[in-house]
Formats: sequence, C-alpha cells, structure tokens
Amino acid sequence: MKVITTIREMQKTIREIKLQQKSVGFVPTMGFLHDGHIRLMENARENNDVLVLSIFVNPLQFGPNEDFDAYPRDFERDSEIALSKGVDYIFYPSVEEMYPKEMSVKALVQQRTNVLCGESRPGHFDGVATVLTKLFHIISPDRVYFGLKDAQQVAVVEGLITDFNFPIELIPVDTVREEDGLAKSSRNVNLSPEERLEAPVLYESLLYAKRLVEEGERNTDLILSDMKKLIEEKSSGSIDYIEIFSFPELEPLPVIEGKIIIALAVNFKKARLIDNIIISI
Repeated sequence: MKVITTIREMQKTIREIKLQQKSVGFVPTMGFLHDGHIRLMENARENNDVLVLSIFVNPLQFGPNEDFDAYPRDFERDSEIALSKGVDYIFYPSVEEMYPKEMSVKALVQQRTNVLCGESRPGHFDGVATVLTKLFHIISPDRVYFGLKDAQQVAVVEGLITDFNFPIELIPVDTVREEDGLAKSSRNVNLSPEERLEAPVLYESLLYAKRLVEEGERNTDLILSDMKKLIEEKSSGSIDYIEIFSFPELEPLPVIEGKIIIALAVNFKKARLIDNIIISI
C-alpha cells in the first residue's frame, strides 16, 4: 500500500494503472474509518483490480456552526485498517494541496438537498459536489462506492455523475447494522445505556412502514403517523423528521409509487441518529 499526498503524483499513478487496462475502485472518505467504510472497501476490493481510498476532511462542506478543526482524525489507525482491507493507494492530500487558492468555480447542487438532513445544512452538498468533482478528475475511477446510510448523499452523487457525464459507475452499499438492527454510527457511543436499548426502534419503525407498503398501504400520512407513534411510544428520542420521498429524486409523494425512500432522524440527549430504507413498488 502506498500513501500519496499530491495531486500530480496521484494522477501520474492513475495514468500508469490505466495504461495497464486495470479497473479502479474508489472509496472517498473523510477518515476516522468505521465499519461502514470497511464494508465499502470490501465491496470495492472484490470487484476492481486497484483500490484507491481517499482521506480528506473537506472544509467546503462544513457550515458556519460546524467545527472543521474538531472533526476526528487518526491517520495512523486509518492506514492500518486500509492495509488490512487490501487498499492499494491512499490519497491523503492537505487542504493546501486541494485548494491552493480560493476557487473561481464551485459546484451548486440545485435539487435533492432542500429536504431531510440537507434542509438544516445549506451549502453542505455544494461542498460535497465540489470536492467529488475534483476527486473524480484526479482519480478517474471506474466505480465509486458510497453507503446508503447517507442516502441523500448517494442521491446527490448520482445526480452529479449523471449531469456531468462522469464515466463512473456508482455503487450504493447497504447500511451496516448492529445485531439488533441499529445502524452503525460513531454517534452511537454517545447514547446512554437506556437510549441504546431504545434506539433499535428507529429501524423497527422503518421495517413496519415497509410492511405496510408491501401490504398495499399507499397513504403517506397514515404511514408516517404510525411510525411517529411507534417511536414516541418506545423511545425518549425527539423526532427531527420522518419523510417519504421518491428516490433518488427526493420529491414529495402524496401517493406511494415507484422507487421510494422512507427516512428519519431522531435526537437523543447527546446523539442525533439517522436511518432509512429504500424500496420499490
């Protein structure tokens, strides 16, 4: 495994790989790797000749009330995990390398961002799209891997790849879960013992909604109301949102049809948990 810190060297390395007609799988991250990242790397390792992992904490996707400097970083630990999962190259640029001067052009995401978590983070996905545009040009992957736990990000990336004609296949990877169904997250450690026992109701409510849809229910208001009641009865969490949208368009659906996402966010005392389920009707 080789660590590359400059754009020039990364592009030179990729050109050499492409000349050998080898496929490139790419897993973009901000580091502090967890089980979700590991699942992405495992999927990419199985289906590509070369696996590239990027670790870059992107300042453009942090809002004014979000602390870029406080974001957790542990490159030594991340490197050990990457090595154990068969990563060939880690692209690990500095902020100065990626943004040597103020950018004259940035991406502006105009759809799929004014709902769910994006509603409370204006500009966040503009930063995501901008850095991914740069990374896609630098690494030129054949396939890129994202976790469906952040399904809104997957939807935005799908739009970016489609609208800008990137010759890249987007591979969404299912959410990694604990044995009781709770979506794995670094935030789970902030739950109290009582909250940790309650938290699986989030996934339980999603499965309940899925069952209603599969049994023929098409009224979104009724489904959302039942989910809200279940969560409120079985947890002390405060519901931020529960929504049903088309996917990946993330448009409202008064009547359920086609491919949909049922998504939620619940606030506990020291942790905000998100989860979702995607189904086709």
